[in-house]
Amino acid sequence: MFLMKKWVAVAMTVLMSGLLLAGCGSSSSAGDAVQQKIVIGLDDTFAPMGFRDDGGNLVGFDVDMAKEVASRLDMEVEFKPIDWNSKEVELNSKKIDMIWNGLTITKERLEKIAFSKPYMANRQIVVVLSGSDIKTKADLAGKVVGTQEGSSSVDALNAEPEVTGTFKELRTYADFVAVLNELSIGRVEAVVGDEVVLKYYMNKKPGTFAAIEDNFGEEEYGVGLRKDDTELLGKLQGALDAMKADGKSAEISKKWFGEDIVK
Repeated sequence: MFLMKKWVAVAMTVLMSGLLLAGCGSSSSAGDAVQQKIVIGLDDTFAPMGFRDDGGNLVGFDVDMAKEVASRLDMEVEFKPIDWNSKEVELNSKKIDMIWNGLTITKERLEKIAFSKPYMANRQIVVVLSGSDIKTKADLAGKVVGTQEGSSSVDALNAEPEVTGTFKELRTYADFVAVLNELSIGRVEAVVGDEVVLKYYMNKKPGTFAAIEDNFGEEEYGVGLRKDDTELLGKLQGALDAMKADGKSAEISKKWFGEDIVK
């Protein structure tokens, strides 16, 4: 009787172990079917490309574009606000998979990361208070000028030392919201930054700001990825090309800008 009970106990142990192993195998198979996730780094104050609405939700042109691409690639997407001044480090340390937030394609950045094809053109404009005596870049001589730290605006300004060398001071801030606030209260006398961003905020306060005719050059936006993520870059570009062809990118552009400005 004792041997019979011992045999039954052993058999039950083996059976339960088999069930547990089968259960683990099922979970693994289910895990294999889970969608791949891409983590997108952005500056969540960069309206209208990527920013928080009154409810704290991340919205914007680039956010909508990224969601559409993820949907077409059957991927889950996560948006991660980052320090814009450290964006390449965040990307190459694999804390994020893409930088998608009005990222200008520059020679210096091309040395560190890969880019999609350009999807939008932009200019670096000069914004002043309405009624300002600043009408040209030459009028910036002796003035305090502000811009966003780590932005392509800094590169654009550095490319024209004959102009920036005449400034009284060049101040950098965490984001363009802060820079425009400084302009509003007179701590800076002009702001240099992305046209698509600055004009968005200008339109929210009609009559407060004005853009002068001179600018610090044209540029193009692209999506940044790690140089070794060639397969992901190919999938991304394929989705972007398809969205351009079927009119989806134009639809998203009209939602945010009132017209199709996608390249």
